[in-house]
Amino acid sequence: MNCPHATVVIDPMVQDLDGETEQLRNSVPLARIELLGVPAWTVTRHAEARQLLMDTRLVKDLDAWGLWQSGEVTHAWPLIGMIDAGRSMFTVDGAEHRRLRTKTSQALTPRRLEAIRPDIEKFTEELLDALAEQGKDGVVDLKTVFAQPLPMKVVGLLMGVDEALHPMLTRQYKAFFSMLTPQEDRLALLAELDVFYAELVREKAAHPTDDLTSALILAEEGGEPLTEEEVVGNLKAMVAAGHETTIGLILNAVRALLAHPGQLRKVLDGEIPWETVVEETLRWDTPSTHLLMRFATEDIQVGDQVIAKGEGVVISYRAIGRDTAHHGDDADAFDITRPTPIRHMTFGHGPHICPGAALSRVEAGIALPALFGRFPQLRLAIADDEIRKLPVMTQNDMEAFPVLLHG
Repeated sequence: MNCPHATVVIDPMVQDLDGETEQLRNSVPLARIELLGVPAWTVTRHAEARQLLMDTRLVKDLDAWGLWQSGEVTHAWPLIGMIDAGRSMFTVDGAEHRRLRTKTSQALTPRRLEAIRPDIEKFTEELLDALAEQGKDGVVDLKTVFAQPLPMKVVGLLMGVDEALHPMLTRQYKAFFSMLTPQEDRLALLAELDVFYAELVREKAAHPTDDLTSALILAEEGGEPLTEEEVVGNLKAMVAAGHETTIGLILNAVRALLAHPGQLRKVLDGEIPWETVVEETLRWDTPSTHLLMRFATEDIQVGDQVIAKGEGVVISYRAIGRDTAHHGDDADAFDITRPTPIRHMTFGHGPHICPGAALSRVEAGIALPALFGRFPQLRLAIADDEIRKLPVMTQNDMEAFPVLLHG
């Protein structure tokens, strides 16, 4: 069925994210979009997103996509690597998804996260020391020195990746996600990451340690072990999701608080808990803007519209977080004093809900109070409207976040 509303063209350069979000939010719950020349549906409302994320007729299997079957979309499309990323818990459904996801979930239990809390606190303090040193004479980039390396250190610890390799991984993933990277180079990066993780898996298979990589390799008693391809796929996607999301969460929270000094004061005075800051940031300025992609295995009715069999569906989390029907008429406002609980779905819903959601919350819950506790006079070194987004269609990330540590 044709949508009577205009197609929203998603800007690969992310020049006006707020404007794009408003356009999507003001459209129908199921809107037509265009992603680098490829048509798709996107869901822009909380209720409809919950419905579709639980619908077993929407699958992650790329072979269910009509445009892929017909050859209209090929590996030349710059976003294909975010969909065809190898076999992992992120690309399969049903029983196979549960099999691939179980060990990762077991490694990220509340008990495990509490066990690594001292490590996260240690990493945080070390990075704050580096921030203080580099910012003692003026402007320092909060992203490069603090918000970016912290989650990479944490995910590296969990997966047993040598810290000396963290800068290389950061560069690889940054180039992979950037719309400025030529597709030929992006595909080469994916191949390089496959080689890197395959070598890591073989090393851990020969010499297992107490980390997620070793846990994924070792078979449960009576259970079916994961193949090398499956372990590599899980690791590749987990590192991407595990550090990109947290970078955005930390920086977006800092930005929101600096733009709302009255609310920042309430947090610093202990009137509002940091947990509330984290949840309102996740709702209002989601780390992920658009999640690619699911495919209809049969026609699916959504209101007065139909997702035809074979069509692709994107979940536009930033628009969903601003849904006035769910969050109230002031959904466009950042407000940590909201009288009702902040029930967002930024980390997804249903079987594919983000397995690292709790980890990201723990990291931000440690990093933000430590940052403002050390530098209570922290402020932006440029005007807020001068902050530029990275040209990444799926992640809500900034090129840099220059700050002054002292008033």
